[in-house]
Amino acid sequence: MQAPSPAIKATTMQVRAPALRNIRVMSNQFIWPIRVYYEDTDGAGVVYHANYLKFMERARTEWLRSLGFEQTELRTKFGVLFVVRRLKLQYRRPACFNDSLSVITQLVKTGRSLLEFQQTIQRNDEILTEATVEVVCVDADQFKPVGIPAPIRNTMKMMEPQ
Repeated sequence: MQAPSPAIKATTMQVRAPALRNIRVMSNQFIWPIRVYYEDTDGAGVVYHANYLKFMERARTEWLRSLGFEQTELRTKFGVLFVVRRLKLQYRRPACFNDSLSVITQLVKTGRSLLEFQQTIQRNDEILTEATVEVVCVDADQFKPVGIPAPIRNTMKMMEPQ
C-alpha cells in the first residue's frame, strides 16, 4: 500500500513552503503521512504509546511549515516558541510495524497566546488515536506566555473552522 502524500485541506489557504507546493487545498485539515518503522514499535510490533505523541508533534511542525513558518524562524525572527500546555489523548486501536498512517491536524481555536488542535491518527479510515492539544506561544528566552505575533496569528486564523 502506498503512503498518502501530505495534504492540507483549506478553502482559503495557499501553501507557501516551497517543499510542500503540491499539497491539496480542500477544507481546514492538514494530513501528514507516517510510516511505522521497527524503531517505533515494541517487541510485539505494536507502536509504543509515546510515539503517537511524536507523530502528532511532527504533523503540527509540518503544518506550521506548510503555512510558511519554520520552527527556527519563530525564535530568531519573532522571539517566540510554541509549547504544549495540555494534552488529552485517547487510544482506540494499535498501530503496528509497517502500517501506513495519516496524522490529521485541525486548528479549532486561536486565542491571544493559545492554539487548540484536534488531531487524529488513522490507518485508512480507521481512527487509532484522538487528541486535543493546547499549545501556548511563549517568549523564547523567559518561557512566559506572550501574544502570537500578528503575521503568524493572521495566517493561522484563516485555518480555523468558520
